[in-house]
Amino acid sequence: MAAPITPQMRAALRHLRRADPRFAALMRTHGAPPLRRTRNSFRALAQSIISQQLSVKAAAVIYRRVCRLFTGSRFPSPQHMLQMPHVRLRAAGLSNNKAAFLHELARAFQSGRVKPRTLNQMADTEIAAQLVQLRGIGQWTVDMYLLFDLCRPNVLPVGDLGVRKGMQRWFGLRQLPEPERMRKLAAPWQPYCSAAAWYMWRVLQST
Repeated sequence: MAAPITPQMRAALRHLRRADPRFAALMRTHGAPPLRRTRNSFRALAQSIISQQLSVKAAAVIYRRVCRLFTGSRFPSPQHMLQMPHVRLRAAGLSNNKAAFLHELARAFQSGRVKPRTLNQMADTEIAAQLVQLRGIGQWTVDMYLLFDLCRPNVLPVGDLGVRKGMQRWFGLRQLPEPERMRKLAAPWQPYCSAAAWYMWRVLQST
């Protein structure tokens, strides 16, 4: 059963239909974006690190392997992640760098350098400025965290290949759009670029 649509999402859907009536067909086919806040920032950021430069399917396989390293096959706390030897994370399918990045992320949460409650109260740009200081976290990872885990309404992940391809097809472009052009094309979607970005991924499934 689908979760109820929030008032903010209803406003986003109305806005996008007005900005471009073609969104109505996507909404009928795919429904509303299932963007719901999570309660585990460490897991969300770690999962984004695991997913970097991988297909959705491959990332899911490695994520499950990492979970199986821990009691109950659940994703660990920062403390338990730090206790897991680097070599065992590598054996689960993580690259050398990603295993190191997960340990660094866990240290940042464990030490209080990154505080989830503080992140929730910060602006998008402030969150990005803090998180990109950690190895393994770039703007793409920040965008995924803002969009899927904090459910911020106006995130346009210009570095995501799927969104770029979706916008190329949506606007009938000959080449993949660069970030500056993506922002200009997406101007009518503001302040609800997050929902629009989700539909750009769906565009690739619809055509």
